[in-house]
Amino acid sequence: MLPNARKRGRGNGDGSFPGGSAKEIYDVGTDATNLQEFSKMEGKREEALASTVGRDYTAPHYKYHDDPYLIPSSNIGKRTFALSKESGRKAAQWIRQEHSKLFQHRHADPPIEAFYPRPVYDENSEVTEDTLKKVIGDVSVSDAITVYQLLEKKGEVLSESTKQSFLELLCYYNGDDALPEDLIEERWFRQGTRARERQRKTWKDNGVAETVFRSIEPSTSAAYCALLQGMTRHYQVDRAWQLFEEMNHKGVPLTTEAYNSLIRVTSYLREGVEQRWRLIEELLVAMAKQGLQPNVGTLNSALETVSTMGLQRQAKTYALRTLAEFRKLGVEPSLASYYFLLNTFCKERGPTSSILVDIMSHINGRSFTIQDPKDTFFFVTAMDLCRNHLHDKDLAWSVDALLHTGNNYDLIGDSYKESIYYRNLFALLCSTEPFEVFMEFYNKMVPNIYIPEPGIMEEVLRAVDLNGAMDQFPRLWSDMVIFDHTDRENLITDILAGMVRNQPPSEDLTAKFAKVAWDIWTKLEAQDQERYRQLRCTGPILGDVMILCLRAGDFPKASMVLRKLDKEQHKVLGVPKLAALQLLLETCIANKDVTNAIWCMQYCTDAGFPEAGQLAQLLKDGVELTDSQVTELANIVGSEVMLEKETASIAAL
Repeated sequence: MLPNARKRGRGNGDGSFPGGSAKEIYDVGTDATNLQEFSKMEGKREEALASTVGRDYTAPHYKYHDDPYLIPSSNIGKRTFALSKESGRKAAQWIRQEHSKLFQHRHADPPIEAFYPRPVYDENSEVTEDTLKKVIGDVSVSDAITVYQLLEKKGEVLSESTKQSFLELLCYYNGDDALPEDLIEERWFRQGTRARERQRKTWKDNGVAETVFRSIEPSTSAAYCALLQGMTRHYQVDRAWQLFEEMNHKGVPLTTEAYNSLIRVTSYLREGVEQRWRLIEELLVAMAKQGLQPNVGTLNSALETVSTMGLQRQAKTYALRTLAEFRKLGVEPSLASYYFLLNTFCKERGPTSSILVDIMSHINGRSFTIQDPKDTFFFVTAMDLCRNHLHDKDLAWSVDALLHTGNNYDLIGDSYKESIYYRNLFALLCSTEPFEVFMEFYNKMVPNIYIPEPGIMEEVLRAVDLNGAMDQFPRLWSDMVIFDHTDRENLITDILAGMVRNQPPSEDLTAKFAKVAWDIWTKLEAQDQERYRQLRCTGPILGDVMILCLRAGDFPKASMVLRKLDKEQHKVLGVPKLAALQLLLETCIANKDVTNAIWCMQYCTDAGFPEAGQLAQLLKDGVELTDSQVTELANIVGSEVMLEKETASIAAL
C-alpha cells in the first residue's frame, strides 16, 4: 500500500475510501513530488532515530549472520564472507539477465525497475532519443554507447543537451561501465586499489568521447570543459593542455571545475617547483579575469600540487599562503585540504612538524561531509603521523574522538584505510598507555571492530611479557587461534617464551599455560605437509613446550617432545635451551626414570652441549645406576669425562 493511501484511513468496508475514491488516492500517492517529500521525511526520521543509538562494540556488523558459528573472526574471513555474499547477488543478477524471459512477472505495484532484467540493445532494437536519455540517467555507459551508435546509423538528429549529457558521462567514466552502486562490499574492499590504479594515463585516445565532442556543432564551452576534465581526470595531460590553449585561442570560457582539473595536474605539466607554482598562479589569475569564484575544489587542487613538491622549503610557504588567501575568500577547507597540508609538512625524511596539533585544535569536535575524494585520506594519515612522526598518544586520542564525531566515520574510506588506521592506533597505545588502559581498549575494539594483524599481536604479546600480565597469555592464544595467527613462527615463539619467563604462582594458570603449549605441539604434529605456509618446528619452540608441560607435572608429554627432538633431529631447526633439558633431566631423576634420563643425555651429547658431562654427573649422583647403565652413560659422554668429573668430586671432598 502506498504511503499517502495508508494515511487516509482504513476504508469504509465496501471497497471505497473516505475522502475520495481509491483511484484518486492512488493517483495522489503515485505523484512523484509527494513520493519524494515522503522519502525525505522518512530519511530525516531514520537519521534522528539512529542518532539516539550509539555503536554496539559487542556486536558484529549487521551484514553477518547472527550466529556465533557463522560470524567470521579473521580479516581474510570477513573479506571472504562479504565478497562471497555479494558474488552470490551478482550470480543471481546474471541469471536474471541471461534468462530474462523467465522473469517477466510483475508483482510490485508500483513496479520496481531494479527487480527486472535490464533491456538488451542490439541492431534490431527500436531506440529513440528518450531511450538514450534513460540509459544516461541510469549511468549505463555500455548501453548508452550502443544506443548512440544505433541512433547514428538510423540518422537520428540528437539535441545538443542530450549530446552534452552523453559526453559528460563518457568523460567521467572514460567509456567504461561503473561499479554498480548496490555492490557496497566490492566498493569497500576495492576502493583503495582502484585509487592507486588511476595514477597513470588511462584516457582512451580517439574514443567515443572525442567522436561525440566533434559531433557537437558549434563546439560549446560546456563540451570543451567536459572533454578537458575527462582528459585530466584520466591523466591525458598533454592533450588536455593543448585543448586548453585551443580554448584560449578561440576565446572559449572555462568553468571553475575545468580550471580546478588543470591545477590538479600541474605537476605533470611543469618540472621545477617554481615553474609549477608559477603555472598555478597563472591559472588562478585567469580565473579571476574571467570572473570565476574559486571553491574548495580549487583550494584542494592547488594544495595537492604543492604537496608533490618534495622537501623544498618553498612548498610549505606556498601551502600556507594558499590556505590564507582562500580563507580570505571565504572558502572553508575540507579534510582533503588538511590531508595535503600534512603531506607537505610531514615528510618521512624531513624534520618533525607539529602542524597536526594546530589542525586538530581548529577542527576538533566538528562534523564533516564529503567534499573531495581525498577527504577519506585524512584520518588514516593523521593517525600514521601520531604514531610514526610525533609519537603522541594524546593527539591520537583526539584524532580518534574526531573520527567518532557525528557522521565522520563515513570518511574513514575503505577497508584498507580502516585497517591501517587501527593498526597505527593500537601500536601507539600499546607502547605508550598503561597496560590496563590498553587492554581495556583492546577488549572494546577486538574482534568486532578491528582484528589485529600479526605485527600488532606481536607487540601486544611483548607488552604482556614486559608488564608481567601473565593471566592474559591464555586469552591472547585464544585470539590467535580465532584470528588464524597460529602459523606465525614469531608469534608462537613470543607467546611460549613469555609463558616460560613468567612462571605463574597458581596451579590453575600453570595448567592453562601447559594446555596452550600442548595445543601448539598438536598443531605442529597435525599440520598438512603440502600446505604452502607451514609452522616450522624449531628447537626453542619444543624446548619451551617441554618446560611448560613439566611445570604442570605432565612428564609423559614432555617425554614425547624429547623423543621427537632425538628422532627427528634432521627436521628440527636449532636446539632447545639447556634449561629445558636440565629441567627434564631433574624430573627424570625425581621420578627414577633412568631410561628417559639416558635418552636426554644422548640428545645433549648429539646436540653438542658442553655441559653434557655436568648433567651426566648430576644423573649419576641423583639416581643409583646399574653397572650397565653407568657403562652406557660413559659411552655417551665419554669415560674420560666421567672420570674427570668423579676426580673433581673427590678433590672437592
